Amino acid sequence: MSETVDAVVVGAGPNGLVAANLLADAGWDVAVLEAADRPGGAVRTEELTAPGFRNDVFSAFYPLGAGSPVLAGLDLERHGLRWRHAPEVLAHVLPDDRAVLLSRDVDRTAASLDSFGAGDGEVWQEEFALWQRIRDDLLDALLRPFPPVRAGARLLRALGAADALRFARTFVQSVRAYGDDRFAGEGARVLLAGNAMHTDLGPDQAGGTAFGWLLTMLGQDVGYPVPEGGAGVLAEALVRRLGGVVQCGRPVARIVVAGGRALGVRDAAGGFVRARKAVLADVPAPSLYLDMVGEEHLPARFRSDLAKFEWDDATIKVDWALSKPIPWTAPEARGAGTVHVGGDLNGLAAFNTEIACGRLPRTPFLIMGQMTTADPTRSPEGTESAWAYTHVPRGETWTADRLRRRADRMEQVIEQHAPGFRASILARAVHGPQELQERNRALVAGSTNSGTAGIHQQLVFRPVPGLGRPDTPVDRLYLAGASAHPGGGVHGAPGANAARAALARNGLAGEAYRLTVQSLHRALYR
Repeated sequence: MSETVDAVVVGAGPNGLVAANLLADAGWDVAVLEAADRPGGAVRTEELTAPGFRNDVFSAFYPLGAGSPVLAGLDLERHGLRWRHAPEVLAHVLPDDRAVLLSRDVDRTAASLDSFGAGDGEVWQEEFALWQRIRDDLLDALLRPFPPVRAGARLLRALGAADALRFARTFVQSVRAYGDDRFAGEGARVLLAGNAMHTDLGPDQAGGTAFGWLLTMLGQDVGYPVPEGGAGVLAEALVRRLGGVVQCGRPVARIVVAGGRALGVRDAAGGFVRARKAVLADVPAPSLYLDMVGEEHLPARFRSDLAKFEWDDATIKVDWALSKPIPWTAPEARGAGTVHVGGDLNGLAAFNTEIACGRLPRTPFLIMGQMTTADPTRSPEGTESAWAYTHVPRGETWTADRLRRRADRMEQVIEQHAPGFRASILARAVHGPQELQERNRALVAGSTNSGTAGIHQQLVFRPVPGLGRPDTPVDRLYLAGASAHPGGGVHGAPGANAARAALARNGLAGEAYRLTVQSLHRALYR
């Protein structure tokens, strides 16, 4: 038995749901097929630890979501989404127990930075003034398909040619080089480096400043908000807006291709869903091309490029139900929704280098969330729902005992800066790379960004050297997941870009669009 729709969306992660919403807004008949038992992908909330404690299974804080023009355009607040904020955005706790604070009050952030280096607060305010001047055009340029012609032109007018070149240079710098150029003290440098390490980029890697600066400026501007009630509420709002066309528990086994064109999909049970106009895949690029499309439908040079695809680091995540808030010695950390702990600038560099060398760092760098501090609905009054994750080398074997010992080591790092933390643990849940992938197929071996954030795999190099667009070598098939430009994070841009490409392919100039993309792909991959 078969079905026929205008478009099939493979995967009901945030990107897939954004794509489906935009196509439905255009009047298309859309079917969304999701392998898991519920929609949301890495945007999911469960009681993992103890009754009454709501834990975000994967992602949790959403500065990119709050700043995203894509999500803003969907008006999800009308469909149940409500953002909540911790008293402070983020604190980075240094080994000597000093802490630098990122606050939505720019004067508080500046004062914290000044305590590490005289004059750094003023430099920070200059950076934030620049952000405010270019914010909308920059986000538009970063989140739209490459090249961002209109947004790029607006940025060029706003900055002027000379300063635009200097700004571009800043974005490709390492965090250490940028920090040395701009700041006198450790506070600003480690704040930027810790935010860059939300990706797989350490302090000494090119392009780290782009992520560190963007995330800290977003934090200064919109904070690190969370959906009230849990991350899953964001997914529920997207589904509610869409109107219930998500079919869960229906994994897609194959993209049906004939004559160089995607005709639809075949699910794991053999059912066929025909797509009149497009198939959009919110899955990692290797999964789409190698498992669902098949090498026989791909140009040889494209296959060769795909073999060089580089994943980001593997991840271990621990969730806790705590009997009380974490008793940080550093006061800045007590009211922060997000806390970084586990190293100064050189410590973060050493951590990243050890992972690059395939070694397990002795001292893990932790990115933590204090969820009840941000949203009191997450656990009973007087308690705390918290989590931490850390990166580990890919390819490691994690037995249950080894995973337990790594979680214990993570707790020891926290205990050093919050004596009494371990005594407050009521329950915990530990997910290693294998468990993360089992819960979400897109988190391959614990990868959280569907590919490295390294500059060699960004823009026109993501996921392989190409157009920087969601179009694939198969006509009417579009890559809508985080392996596509602009990459990871819950902002909806890859899904939105894929939906716009599908609409353009089926618009008045659709045949010209097809011929242009086809000729460019022929030049790239033949």
